[in-house]
Amino acid sequence: MLDLCVLATLDERERHGYAIASRLDEAGLARVKGGTLYPLLARLQAAGLVDTRWEPGEHGPSRKYYALTDGGRTLLREQGLAWVGFARATQKLIDPGGSP
Repeated sequence: MLDLCVLATLDERERHGYAIASRLDEAGLARVKGGTLYPLLARLQAAGLVDTRWEPGEHGPSRKYYALTDGGRTLLREQGLAWVGFARATQKLIDPGGSP
């Protein structure tokens, strides 16, 4: 599911790796470490789901920015709908009374 969450952060706007990790943390997920995030981003890029560009740093090293491709956006929509359906079905099973 982390792949889907990363794609969702990029659907908002392009981001560099640290900004992706921060956005995931803000959303309530645990802090994703670079050893997990950067290989995932490389896989997404190799699959053609994200594009990258380098931006020179003003006061430090250059940053690699990630943006969704059309294929990434399509996959996000398809898998996002599937995930929402799964989450709803699971919620009904776990909490059939629908506690507040």
